Amino acid sequence: MSHREKERLGPALSPSIFGRASTLFPDRTAIIDGGNCFTYSELLLSSAAIASSLLGGQKDLGGVPVAFIAPPSFDYAATQWGIWRAGGIAVPLPISYPQAELEYIIRDSSSKIIISHASMTDKVSQIAEQHGIRLVDLKDGIDHDADLPDVRLERPAMILYTSGTTSKPKGAVITHGNIESQVTTLVNAWEWVQSDHTLLVLPLHHVHGIINVLTCALWSGALCEVMPKFDAKAAWSAIKSGKLTIFMAVPTIYSKLIAEWDAAPKEERRKMSEGCAGMRLMVSGSAALPVTTLEKWRIISGHTLLERYGMTEIGMALSNPVHGARIPGCVGTPLPGVQVRLADDNDNVIITDEQAGEIQVKGSHVFKGYWNKPDKTSEAFTGDGWFRTGDIAVREKGGVYRILGRKSVDIIKTGGYKVSALEIEEVFRTHPLIEECAVVGVEDEVWGQRVCAAIILRKRDESQHNALKTGGFEQSVKNWAKERMAPYKVPSSIKIVNQLPRNALGKVVKPEVIKFF
Repeated sequence: MSHREKERLGPALSPSIFGRASTLFPDRTAIIDGGNCFTYSELLLSSAAIASSLLGGQKDLGGVPVAFIAPPSFDYAATQWGIWRAGGIAVPLPISYPQAELEYIIRDSSSKIIISHASMTDKVSQIAEQHGIRLVDLKDGIDHDADLPDVRLERPAMILYTSGTTSKPKGAVITHGNIESQVTTLVNAWEWVQSDHTLLVLPLHHVHGIINVLTCALWSGALCEVMPKFDAKAAWSAIKSGKLTIFMAVPTIYSKLIAEWDAAPKEERRKMSEGCAGMRLMVSGSAALPVTTLEKWRIISGHTLLERYGMTEIGMALSNPVHGARIPGCVGTPLPGVQVRLADDNDNVIITDEQAGEIQVKGSHVFKGYWNKPDKTSEAFTGDGWFRTGDIAVREKGGVYRILGRKSVDIIKTGGYKVSALEIEEVFRTHPLIEECAVVGVEDEVWGQRVCAAIILRKRDESQHNALKTGGFEQSVKNWAKERMAPYKVPSSIKIVNQLPRNALGKVVKPEVIKFF
């Protein structure tokens, strides 16, 4: 690297991730994008140029929100770092969202600038024009010199929008310090090293893709190979290469990979399985992992998927171990430095194992608050500073946590009983004719809520499907369920559907499922 190039990296390299990239592994390959290799130095140079362009002569953006939209790519990483290095707050926009939802995020976050990848400009140009927002198109070329500000860890780095599975998405403000705490915890717990090679198959507007994969890899000096959009055949091709050491995905992606494996010839399956066996770690998260999926993946890959628990506001809080036993259906124990407790509806701490309570979390990884929503922020924390996750769990023997579901949508109160929708779903997935299902509570004057299930049937010919729909299938499933669970857990209504409403990470949007009933 020339002296001039070193100068253009920018004089201010806080937070630590920039300094690490500059001093520890400048010439290592950071990202493979479309077959092209980009080094850490190139990432620093590109991000410095973007930061300079954003500043436009200013010394510091001073915490101005900057929305940006780009597919998973080198450009995405350079843009994110560029916003950070200019002193802005990065607001990643989901590339799959329609214009109305993009506009909601842009307006709610008070974004003053929108940066667009060339392939995405049509999605945001009209929004920028209507609201008088500066639009920066990466295809126009960005190459400016400027002194970059010193960005401290306590400053906001990102506004990440919640999944919106239970209410309108809220913008969680994540500081640079939060990111550093989250990343260093995972790098140590999951033993990331420079020689790691990961494949990014996740969208980059949630912590799973941004923190767990991309940022952990870049912090470690590892290599991150990106896919602009998940494709099962392409993913298997990368796995079969034998180069990958670590892989992270959501349950729906593992299901698609399983379907591709099932359809492959015997010799091809052998190569697929060998590629998996060569990895050191495979992780699943962001939604409940069906035990049936875990077991099938273990047959295919030889790996028991490492399940963990986290969310937008806290990063990761619980994880199964890299070494040691992993219990199907459980998400492990608290990560180092993360305080976790269970509490009842009055925030009283639950100390007894096997007693259900809300997961509450405290630590340096916990977010700052919801953007422009002080009331929602106040509601989210207890009086002594614990974040209320809204997720219900039990702590089993050995301190291992098992998630029962979201307090608002997965815990159904029917006839005086509290029922876990996730537990019922797990039972239904063992039915020979059911491919997938979603269980919800529907308001009822007599029962408070009644248990209802939307199901997807396994692929069969159309005549069989029609026979199932008209031939007493619902009652036969109820009878089957009564042999496997308590009567109050058996759904009162079962509906066959073609697909379940899901968000970008594959989580079922249960308020939409309720509309089926």
